[in-house]
Parts: sequence; structure tokens; C-alpha cells
Amino acid sequence: MIDFYKYQGTGNDFILIDNSKDDFKANKVDYAIKWCDRKFGIGADGLIFIEPSTKGDFLMDFYNPDGSQSFCGNGSRCSVAFAKFLGIIKDQTNFEAIDGMHQAVISDKHVKIEMQQYGAIESIGNDHFIDTGSPHYVAYRNGVNENIVEYGKSIRYSDRFKTKGTNVNLIAEKGDRNIEIWTYERGVEAETLACGTGATACGISFAQKHNIDKGIIEVKAQGGHLRIHLEASKNDKVYQNIWLEGPAEFVFKGVIEDEN
Repeated sequence: MIDFYKYQGTGNDFILIDNSKDDFKANKVDYAIKWCDRKFGIGADGLIFIEPSTKGDFLMDFYNPDGSQSFCGNGSRCSVAFAKFLGIIKDQTNFEAIDGMHQAVISDKHVKIEMQQYGAIESIGNDHFIDTGSPHYVAYRNGVNENIVEYGKSIRYSDRFKTKGTNVNLIAEKGDRNIEIWTYERGVEAETLACGTGATACGISFAQKHNIDKGIIEVKAQGGHLRIHLEASKNDKVYQNIWLEGPAEFVFKGVIEDEN
């Protein structure tokens, strides 16, 4: 039997398992596919193992519901909250993820993590392609009328992206430094209520579009509110000092009666 914990960050929900003693021996990909299933499993947007790290306080080992791996912003925030619950960290940490090291700060139920932009913003017509640890296609649709799942699939399975996939985001501009987003996630292959790397990519895209040098972009995802802190670098298509901030909350604890 294996204890698991369910956390959510703005509607992005995750199964978290304490593997700090490195004693989990089962196939993690199989576990992710089985237990993230919302009909026959626990149901989640991802499975996360908290593991030992030689580089930081802990390693976040994240799996999408299809068993693939990528960096996950909201999953990272939930991992930080869980690591504090386990007593591994206090209110600040430096942790390891698939894309490298990240700093994080906890304040009450909010977790703020350091994010990265990999490579310059790529313009595709009026849209953007941005890598924030996971790849994101960003399009602007004020008064959104597209079905995000249909639109997302049309981009994710297009000739350019069908092999490796991409996440797809629609943005509606709501005012000065204020946007609403809808996200289709690869690996989940559906709409999710929020996406940390997606919110970050959308914040970067919006800042670049409106020549914002520094500050906070308020992001309303379908599951709640996130804040993107950023500042421009010497390269006008690359941002730095990027932070993702939002709530990360415990939902419930359970036991998986399955062989390890």
C-alpha cells in the first residue's frame, strides 16, 4: 500500500507521493497512466514523486497522465507546499526539476516559484511560440469564441507539432496588465483549469506585445488567479527574473492498494 496526497493549484490537480527515502520500486509511467485516469483511477493532471536530490532540497519527478515527462509550473508549486508539509523545507527552497534548478518562496497558502524562458519568443503570424520549461503556442482571441479543445488539437496535431506536441493557449485581454486564458495541455490532451507554464508563457507574450519592461501580469485561468512577475532583458524577445505565484492547497490524503 502507498500513501498519496492530492493537491491542487488553481484547479490543476496532482497526486503526490513521498519518495524521499527512494523506496518506490514500481514503474512510474504505468502508475501515472493508471492513477491519473479520472474514470478508473484517482484522477489528476499529473503524478509527482518527491525524491532526494544532490543539487537541491528535493527533486520533483513529474509525469503527465499519458506517462510523458515535462516541467510543470503548478505541479512545482504544489510540490513545494507538499515538501513543506513533509518537513523537508521551511518557507524557502531551491529544488530540482526536469529542466534544472528552481527557487521557491512560500507565504501562507501561496507559493511563488522561479521560472525560465528558454530561447526567444517566436512569432508565428500574430501568434507566439514560447518555451517556459514546456512548449506553448499562444494566440489572442478577445471575446474568445473558439472551443479550446478543438482549437488546441488543431495546433497540437498540426504538421509542425504533431511529433513532439505543444500546449496551446488562448488569451483574452481584460485591461492593463490583466488577461484571461484557456489552456489545452499535451500529455493531458484536454483542457485544464490552469497551467503554470502556460500562464507564464501568456504573461511573457502579453508583456512583449505591449512593450512592458517590468512588473506583474495578472492572469485569470479558468481555475483561479495567478501572477507572473517578470522583467525584460537586453534581448527584447527574452524575459528574465520570471516568477509564477499562486495558491497551492491540500485536498485529501488516501491509500493506493497496489503493489509497489
